[in-house]
Amino acid sequence: MDQYIGKMLDNRYEILERIGTGGMAIVYKAKCHRLNRLVAIKILKSDLAQNEEFRRRFNAESQAVAQLSHPNIVSVYDVSRGGDMEYIVMELIDGITLKQYMEKRGQLNWRESLHFITQIMRGLSHAHSRGIIHRDIKPQNIMVLRDGSVKVADFGIACLADSAQTLTQEALGSVHYISPEQARGDRPDARSDIYSSGVVLYEMLTGRLPFEGESAVSVAIQHLSSIPLAPREINPDIPEQLELICMKAMAPDLEHRYQSADAMIADLEAFRKNPEVEMKFDLSDLRPEENDEPTRTIRTMPSHTVTIPVHQPERNYPRRERDEDEEPRRTGSGKRGVLVSAVTVAAVAVVIVLFKTILGSFAPAVVDQYQVPDLYNMTIEEAEDDPRIEGVFEIQKAGSEFSTDVPEGHILRQDPKKGETRKGSQLVIQVWVSAGEETGEVPDLENKSEQDARILLEKLNKEYNLELTVEAPEELKQFSEEITEGYVIKTEPAQGEILKKGDTVKLILSKGPDIKPVTVLPFVGMSIDSVLSQLESYKLTCDAADVEVVDSDKPGGTIVWQSPASGETVPEWTTIKFRVSAGLASSALPITVDIPQNGKDIVKVEIYVGDEPNPQYSETVYEADGAVSTTLYGTGRKMVKVYFDGVLDQKQSYERSFG
Repeated sequence: MDQYIGKMLDNRYEILERIGTGGMAIVYKAKCHRLNRLVAIKILKSDLAQNEEFRRRFNAESQAVAQLSHPNIVSVYDVSRGGDMEYIVMELIDGITLKQYMEKRGQLNWRESLHFITQIMRGLSHAHSRGIIHRDIKPQNIMVLRDGSVKVADFGIACLADSAQTLTQEALGSVHYISPEQARGDRPDARSDIYSSGVVLYEMLTGRLPFEGESAVSVAIQHLSSIPLAPREINPDIPEQLELICMKAMAPDLEHRYQSADAMIADLEAFRKNPEVEMKFDLSDLRPEENDEPTRTIRTMPSHTVTIPVHQPERNYPRRERDEDEEPRRTGSGKRGVLVSAVTVAAVAVVIVLFKTILGSFAPAVVDQYQVPDLYNMTIEEAEDDPRIEGVFEIQKAGSEFSTDVPEGHILRQDPKKGETRKGSQLVIQVWVSAGEETGEVPDLENKSEQDARILLEKLNKEYNLELTVEAPEELKQFSEEITEGYVIKTEPAQGEILKKGDTVKLILSKGPDIKPVTVLPFVGMSIDSVLSQLESYKLTCDAADVEVVDSDKPGGTIVWQSPASGETVPEWTTIKFRVSAGLASSALPITVDIPQNGKDIVKVEIYVGDEPNPQYSETVYEADGAVSTTLYGTGRKMVKVYFDGVLDQKQSYERSFG
């Protein structure tokens, strides 16, 4: 059991699970109870926390990255230092690395590559403006989020650009992305990040690295002395101007390279707006000068240098043609050839020492040799806890593959292979994890009818023999303003999730808009204009066709009838119909009605005039009163109906003249 899982740090951060291990630190998923949010916490490894130099470096990283706040950089929320434990609280990213993304997608199209590299450069521009150099730009340190945005991560070996300290003895990241000046042991600057970003763009566009080799040293020497194959020779679909941007970023000579991230962003934006825009950059600028003695000086330590011959690569760019009267170059004597060979061997030996230093740990005086352990059928957590791994190897998940032999979540294969020997410290083992038996993926069923969704799932069922169960539980139905009733809002599992044999897919169907009931108010007697202006606030509606003008003794525009009636409960946005008085002249008719004596205490008396739906008189009176008097209004002859407790009194109900 991991010693930190379940712990509460600073009475605020609850450690939930381990999510990664790096060369210097272990990364955990945690919950911040103060702000009620999930975060990532990077804790310095306990053995390194005892080393004051490592603690200094870890703290410097924390303070440097905490200065950065940009949508394309993973945010740092908090830094803690106390006792023998140090940690950084960071933004928890819901996504995958660009490396994993490229392994899944393969060669990216140029539009997607342009989208990613522009965001990477924006993040670096912000960091460079704060004096911070990343020094380790590579796809493994770039996160791709679900919305297509990217964030530059792990400024773990970044340093302040204005710091006086040389870091030639510190880890400088993957040699495939290292800049020539870093390979020489020179002090890097912002242009070093631009070179590494150019390599990342090259890999996205072509699906391959610009330089490959059997060892880190051979790759590093190619960065120093070779020009990569032009991207368009690998993928002709790449626009010529984007190729020029990529190659300018990767110019071996610092002066020929982009001088700032902003300068590269300007060209990227100009290309995005007009792919035909002319870039003022000549690929021939990439050629090293043809000297009689092509050598390169490499600084191995602050006070030691070595000169090595530069191997002229095969080029895809034309060489300078020699004039007819120009004498050919002379070749060296046999002795000189032997001397050069001797210098070459010696130089390579020194370069090997150099790269062990650069790519190793803080104290590389003694380089240990380790045998790669067998991780087959282990989980990543089991491998990280293995004593043969801890403190020596870093486990990196390279991808997932289907397997009928290895259970899901267990390591299927590894690189380097078991039994191989590796020298150095904090070495990397890439692992591929089993995804279980080959399965299908949940298709996109959003906004499809239940019937269509079932047809698509049945097709998937037959294709992969999955024996799926498809359900549409009534209790999971949801209201939706956008999705029609009976259509799919989402699925469980979600779109893109892996389906295994015997799985159940639940269709979450729409119930349509969430319509709530409302109670109709009494509008009779009110002005129609006033009611119509407020009707929407009552979540009711009325069209002009729903208003009928009738003769009435009420003032013009007065509502004399409504449907539904007052007090009825109806769905929201029900249409209300009204009858409105035309405002004709009316006459008053005094009337007295006798109350039947039936031995009751009280009686409800209602008097209606003509076809009016509502009574002109409605009161509850004492039976002992014997009679009630009131004044009715109307025009012409109208039937006057008298009701006692809802029962029509035939004797007192008859036509009467008004006026």
